[in-house]
Amino acid sequence: RSNVSSAFEREIAKLSVMGIGLRSNTGVGERLFRALAEAQINVRMISTSEIRMSVVVDAQQGQKALNCLRQTFDLTE
Repeated sequence: RSNVSSAFEREIAKLSVMGIGLRSNTGVGERLFRALAEAQINVRMISTSEIRMSVVVDAQQGQKALNCLRQTFDLTE
């Protein structure tokens, strides 16, 4: 199971999907980017590691992106 975190600055929002399952579940990135694309959320930057995938979006789209990822990965607040 993955976790989603967020951090909002003045002009950008960083959202991360985290969990040890990222190493073995190859479809996580595809689900993340497809969901954001379908929600018409523009990703400005991407960062990945073995257990975390982070994206930076415009702050105005931050809450929409967070809600989108929570729904995509079946997470509650």
